[in-house]
Amino acid sequence: MAGPIEPAVRKERLDKFLFFARALKSRTLAQKTIEAGAVRVNSERTLSSDHRVGVGDVLTMTLHGRIVIWKILDVGERRGPASEAAELYQDLSPPPLPREALSPFERAVGERVAGSGRPTKKERRDTDRLIEDPDE
Repeated sequence: MAGPIEPAVRKERLDKFLFFARALKSRTLAQKTIEAGAVRVNSERTLSSDHRVGVGDVLTMTLHGRIVIWKILDVGERRGPASEAAELYQDLSPPPLPREALSPFERAVGERVAGSGRPTKKERRDTDRLIEDPDE
């Protein structure tokens, strides 16, 4: 008599998993990210988008300028809503650094010294008046 039959371990292509889990917007973008070397599976760098991943694998990725670590809980069958996608993995990522700990370059995005940049409409009118009437 044969022993108990173990269920087949379901594996999915890495690019499909990233697409199903909504890490990236398309499979093509997922393939490009993988081939660029931005994804590690179980601490080993992979450049192959057809690498098979399954439950228990740990992905370490660089996405949107930060390091993301996911433990796969399920490989999924489709790209569903975000709530369904969030059930495919456990996020083990470190929390982002507080704003004060960032370098001045990283904090500078979106900040501007008051008075710099484009002139206001009033300032443009004043400049136009100076150009039109240089004697005043």
